[in-house]
Amino acid sequence: MAFFPIFLSIVFVVRNQSTRLEKILTDAVSCIAPLVSDYEIIVVDNASDDDSVSVLKTLTREDGLPNLQIYALTKEVDADTASWVGLENALGDFVAVIDPLADDIEFLPEMLEKAVSGADVVFANNEIKATQTLPYRVSYAVFNGLYKRFNGIHLAKEAPQYRVLSKRVVNFILQHPQPAMTYRHLPATGGFARVNLNYRSEPKLIHTKRLGESIDRGMRLLVSTTRAPMRLVTSLSLFGAIANLVYSFYVVTVGLLKTDVAPGWMSLSLQQSGMFFLISLVLLVLGEYILHMVSLSNEGPLYHVGQEFTSARMTRREKLNIEEIIVNPQIALDTRSERIVR
Repeated sequence: MAFFPIFLSIVFVVRNQSTRLEKILTDAVSCIAPLVSDYEIIVVDNASDDDSVSVLKTLTREDGLPNLQIYALTKEVDADTASWVGLENALGDFVAVIDPLADDIEFLPEMLEKAVSGADVVFANNEIKATQTLPYRVSYAVFNGLYKRFNGIHLAKEAPQYRVLSKRVVNFILQHPQPAMTYRHLPATGGFARVNLNYRSEPKLIHTKRLGESIDRGMRLLVSTTRAPMRLVTSLSLFGAIANLVYSFYVVTVGLLKTDVAPGWMSLSLQQSGMFFLISLVLLVLGEYILHMVSLSNEGPLYHVGQEFTSARMTRREKLNIEEIIVNPQIALDTRSERIVR
């Protein structure tokens, strides 16, 4: 097995998986410990309703698993925000974001090999997808098609959730006003050296994704990551303004060339066309900019960590307590001989 002399952070987002947590984390430790020099496993509990937090506390005891960092959220958030909780608290040279129920951690060595070789971002796409409902699949295809048209990448295939990021990519995302949102796409669109890998592995559990939440998340991604929706609104407003301007010329022309025009028709038509001209030209564009600025203002934090605790055993601390002294045998022999002569 390959060995990488790096400090690796693993981010898991879990919710209501109390019966699987011990096996998930035990398997992760078994896979990661012989793979890297040092590691930490960051578990973000996304406001579970079961006893997941109690199980995690048990696993961080003295007789539990080493190098665990637990962040228990007080309310459920979307997957990107929950992942960012782990990313911004990670200390490793590289950070791997893994869905423990959908992604294969056994594929991690191939990803680390690319990362250590110079790639700032390594994406892994599982070609075997969980079955979803027809409405979800249609919405999924429409969103990814629009996103590729606007941003040049297919978000699901070219920037999947399973990824390894270098520390400098994480630091770069931190500079943005909405890191939890830009985290999803910025590693693929920010100009970093990236590698896309494919693998095939059966998901451990079928995720039931809610269409309403996915649509809301997709719309926020489109609005926050591209100017195309704003440009579309601007184009429509300009079209409306031009159409009302043309209609105004038509009304004036009819009023000048025809004598049998109903009284008040010309003034009423000009009034309405002028009003809609101003509305389409100003209010729509201004309203979209106001909405966009409000979305960036972030009235409060996106998440709150209710509980935070770590493993009682941290292997890197144990290594720091070991002092290795290398003595040259010849120097030791000469020193001993000098003492005997004296």
